[in-house]
Amino acid sequence: MAIANAFGIIVIGDEILNGRRQDRHFAALGQLLRARGFGVAWLRILPDDPAYLIAELQRTMAEGIPVFSCGGIGATPDDHTRACAARAAGVPLQRHAGAVAEIEARFGADAYPNRIKMAELPQGSELIPNPYNRIPGFSIRQHYFMPGFPDMAHPMAQWVLDNHYSAGGQAERQRAVRVRGVTESSLMDLMEALVARFPDAKLFSLPRLGEEFQIELGFRGVGDLDTPLQALIDGLEARGINYEHLDG
Repeated sequence: MAIANAFGIIVIGDEILNGRRQDRHFAALGQLLRARGFGVAWLRILPDDPAYLIAELQRTMAEGIPVFSCGGIGATPDDHTRACAARAAGVPLQRHAGAVAEIEARFGADAYPNRIKMAELPQGSELIPNPYNRIPGFSIRQHYFMPGFPDMAHPMAQWVLDNHYSAGGQAERQRAVRVRGVTESSLMDLMEALVARFPDAKLFSLPRLGEEFQIELGFRGVGDLDTPLQALIDGLEARGINYEHLDG
């Protein structure tokens, strides 16, 4: 099911999963998206495994939301993303004339025989300019494939947003209260009733441990949050539970 006004984020690389490197994409891409009124639907960190990548990309391409994918578009044997994206999209790899021109302009004769492999893209791909070294990324099926290097990927993601999503989205908001000295289990029936009554608002419950047990209760969404929040407050007051408002 499509998630409105949100992007998926894929980070590809065994080096992330085995702990040799830390992810630097989620926070930066999330900030770019939120600044334009979009949210992050999900984050997936995937291994350099062709069969796994193909299966995951087939699934995400079927979701119908835009996706930023970082990593694995180079020319070394462990870079599988270009071929896997083509398989997932059901198209062949082919040498993209525009990518060839960019790589030749950057490297001249040294583009051959290896660097030019990065111009082999899924048929029908559109290029994403790379201001760092001119080796472009590519897009197909609302998936925007960029290098794993943050210094390259993040300006490229900004270009995608500026050129394809300039209208922006409706930013997700939240309204919440804090309650003290009560447990989540004691409020479970109230929360279940609110979820059933307001399906378009995302109820959340965030317990905080400490000397005094606290819970942040509220709703996230892009529509009316005042009505469900008031219903939550009415339910708390009916039980004699004190609360304090939190900033949205």
